[in-house]
Amino acid sequence: MVLIAKSILILFGLFLIGVGILMLLKPEKARGILNKAASTTIINYTEIGLRMVPAIALIIYAEYSKYPMVLSIIGWFMALTSVVLFLIPRQWHYKYSQAWTKRLKPIYFQIISPFSMLFGALLIYSII
Repeated sequence: MVLIAKSILILFGLFLIGVGILMLLKPEKARGILNKAASTTIINYTEIGLRMVPAIALIIYAEYSKYPMVLSIIGWFMALTSVVLFLIPRQWHYKYSQAWTKRLKPIYFQIISPFSMLFGALLIYSII
């Protein structure tokens, strides 16, 4: 189980790096993806389910990492917020993502993109 969690976290770190690259090079596409968050029941619950996978992996693997407390807190935060998103009406989640899509101009995606890449790299570093 620990090896599976570690593998999931490496993939999640690579995913975050990839998302950062997407935000940097194609900010309109990243904005379009955010715009679709919770837009349908299938997208909403798939998004929440996929979010739970690295959350649980963070909780499982935290004690084996270089930063157990940090990974545990992040994992529990992701898991608990996923449960909240699962329990609230989908339309609330959709309206929230729509509000952020309107506020976030493409340049903002480019500005925050290094944080996604850095977090992904730090996650991988903390578990290898």
